[in-house]
Amino acid sequence: MGGVNYSDSGGDLRSPLKTIEEFSHLLERAVGGEADKKAKHYLSRIRAGVRQMGELIDGLLSLAQLSRDTLQFSDVDLTAIARRVEHEWRERDPSRRVEVRIQDAMRVKGNERMLSVVMQNLLGNAWKFTAKQEQAHIEIGSHARTVDAIGETVYFIQDNGAGFDMAHAEKLFGTFERLHALADFAGTGIGLATVKRVIERHAGRVWAQGQENKGATFYFTLGARAVESAA
Repeated sequence: MGGVNYSDSGGDLRSPLKTIEEFSHLLERAVGGEADKKAKHYLSRIRAGVRQMGELIDGLLSLAQLSRDTLQFSDVDLTAIARRVEHEWRERDPSRRVEVRIQDAMRVKGNERMLSVVMQNLLGNAWKFTAKQEQAHIEIGSHARTVDAIGETVYFIQDNGAGFDMAHAEKLFGTFERLHALADFAGTGIGLATVKRVIERHAGRVWAQGQENKGATFYFTLGARAVESAA
């Protein structure tokens, strides 16, 4: 991460934001009812910027931590993780009509916390980028394939959302890269970089295919130590 220890400097990074937010509240109280609509709008924009910067800092801290943490492997139920993340999104956004299909019995050996981060980001993205669909569809599953005479399992998260232009696919997993305007879809541009880092630490690969306004599919594999134990 460019030689900066973000984990150790998290408090220092957040401190200026806290000051800005506190002074915005003090300013609002100072002007009281005298503040016109334009002034209130400016204060609202300041606080929105503070929140966004806070999310960016949290994302960087998470990415730095995941890059350094010791890999401790155990049996991981990807199906259970996916269902848990789905439940969290349904509680957060109960008005959405989203059909989610999750394959049963997807089990691997890996780091459960890190693979949970992968599912939170990939399923979370699918949920967000299908927000404009009257009937959203998300599917999570796996299939076996052979590459250079070596068998492997490919996991995927597919949706019918906003999709993306494949001409820019190489940018997807870069830090702070966004293919959609922040005004259209919330996010920090760090989530997919985090996914890539976790998958690489599991000796796997991650890639995506998509088409604008026709959805996207994100794929990943896990290394030899993280072999699926059930179909």
